[in-house]
Amino acid sequence: MSVQPAIIDYESIFLHAPVGMCISENRIIQSCNEALAEMFGYSRAQLDGLSFLALYPTMDEFLRTGDRIIPIMNAKGRYSDERIMRRADGELFWCHVTGHAMKSSEPLGPGIWTFEDVSEKRPVTAELTPREREIAALLVEGKTSKTIARQVDLSPRTVEMHRAKLMRKFSAATSSELVHKLVGVQL
Repeated sequence: MSVQPAIIDYESIFLHAPVGMCISENRIIQSCNEALAEMFGYSRAQLDGLSFLALYPTMDEFLRTGDRIIPIMNAKGRYSDERIMRRADGELFWCHVTGHAMKSSEPLGPGIWTFEDVSEKRPVTAELTPREREIAALLVEGKTSKTIARQVDLSPRTVEMHRAKLMRKFSAATSSELVHKLVGVQL
């Protein structure tokens, strides 16, 4: 007597997964799960059909992140980072974002994205400009000023200036201490 394989309800798994998930196309949310809606303070119906722009602190951060994602998605078919995002009520929070392109020829075309709220481990504690948020996220990834400068199309000197401002805002004496404070590690 053979055992029939269990029928897997993929829709229920998607809707009730413990991590925020969505399917997008051209940076528009096609469908999302309950965890994503709850994390950002929207209903699922409000998010479906909404541009990812609504989840970013500013239009500039939305555009620059899209520009940064394209070459990485073209090379790897997936993308991952930690960045500051915005809830429906305007609260800013750190979020780990991972995406996978469903068509390798369309890096921002159909894709699957996951979002994890990491604000408990990494609270947003200082008022940062959009550029400071971008540089802070890249510093947390362990990137050097020279690498950051190439990635965001700035001079290394300008990146160093932003790092110095971040160090003042976070009362950090060294770059290492700044990174620890950005990730929420108390020294």
